[in-house]
Amino acid sequence: QVQLVESGGGLVRAGDSLRLSCAASGRSFSYYQMGWFRQAPGKGREFVAGISTGESTYYTDAVKGRFTISRDNAKNTVALQMNNLKPEDTAVYSCAAGQIYTSVVLTTARQYNYWGQGTQVTVSS
Repeated sequence: QVQLVESGGGLVRAGDSLRLSCAASGRSFSYYQMGWFRQAPGKGREFVAGISTGESTYYTDAVKGRFTISRDNAKNTVALQMNNLKPEDTAVYSCAAGQIYTSVVLTTARQYNYWGQGTQVTVSS
């Protein structure tokens, strides 16, 4: 089992940057597929970015070129670097861990087994 704790959210202005971090406790972190999702007020959960055990990455179109996901298996962490933030990026961001054995990036919420509590990101215009 894996426990996930996110940090790094906050209130920023459009064009600013934030770096979210997700710390995982438990064993065998390197065997988990990792992902970031977000949920804006009144909307459903949305896939943002994912990274496979082989460090392949995938992004939703809305964040391509602005966000970067990375993982550090030695530190049991996954990060989401968010640059050039826009008001539409405002949401609660959650990290997730999936146990599916695959070389591809998991992109749907149901593929992930463990979730963090989330961290709020608010971008003002």
